[in-house]
Amino acid sequence: MSDKVDDILVMAGEANNRMSRYFVIVTCRNSQSEIENALLSLQNQTIQPSYVIVIDDGSTDKTPAVLRKLQESWPSLYVMTNPDLGYDIGRVVSNWNLAITFARENNRPECDYHMIATDDTVYKPDYAEKILMYMKEDDKVGVASGEYGDEKHITPHGAGRFIRTSFFDRLNLYPEKMGYESAILHLCGFYGYTYNVFADARFEHIRPLGKNHHFSEFGASMRTLGYHPLYVLGRTALYLARGKPIGRLGAVYMLYHYLFFRAKRHGYYSLFDEKFRRAIKRQQGELIKRRLLGRKRNWK
Repeated sequence: MSDKVDDILVMAGEANNRMSRYFVIVTCRNSQSEIENALLSLQNQTIQPSYVIVIDDGSTDKTPAVLRKLQESWPSLYVMTNPDLGYDIGRVVSNWNLAITFARENNRPECDYHMIATDDTVYKPDYAEKILMYMKEDDKVGVASGEYGDEKHITPHGAGRFIRTSFFDRLNLYPEKMGYESAILHLCGFYGYTYNVFADARFEHIRPLGKNHHFSEFGASMRTLGYHPLYVLGRTALYLARGKPIGRLGAVYMLYHYLFFRAKRHGYYSLFDEKFRRAIKRQQGELIKRRLLGRKRNWK
């Protein structure tokens, strides 16, 4: 009887560990000052990733040397190196897909989640443990992240984001278009999943948010995704009033690029599928109506 109980406990423990498996994708370029701390914060998680894939997008500084040094004592750290083609934010999502394809083609251990990290984010040791705990409690959470700073967010951040494999398998790969991070959240709803931000799972950004792109992609992505104009104006007004999370100047940049962005016919700067864009616009229009009706009732 005791042996049977022990066997059951072992099986339960193995199942629990199985549900806690995740791998991490990290993109970097010329990040010799930040990349080591970012990666060590992943290695020091209370629930460690099964493996970490770093895509070095053509660094010309000492980043490759830092990565080679880390690999010496970290056998589950894989590094993919791209040629130096200059900085291009559009390659971030294609590098994510390169990492996912590498994992599949090289028979890396199957995981129930993957995590998106960056070269300038540092995670508290219990970050992954908390996210995994919450996502195991609710198997309908397809995407989740923790929180940084003092501002409270309602949508998961790009960095520190965990994506459930059972949801992501519906997509196969990330859409290589501007707005891909938001597109995944919309697809969550369309496929019957939800997303969440768990504020007690904490991480920090080393570099100021928006340093490289000045939030131009925020506004342009709203166009590629078909955002409702009133929704965009409402978000801009909110950011201008609060001065957070992207600052008032960031809000101005966002609105400007929403209004004046001109999409390409193909590639990263092209529009998403028309059916998908209409669905997003319709969803946001219904949300606006509900909020307006709610306020009208309160006025009576």
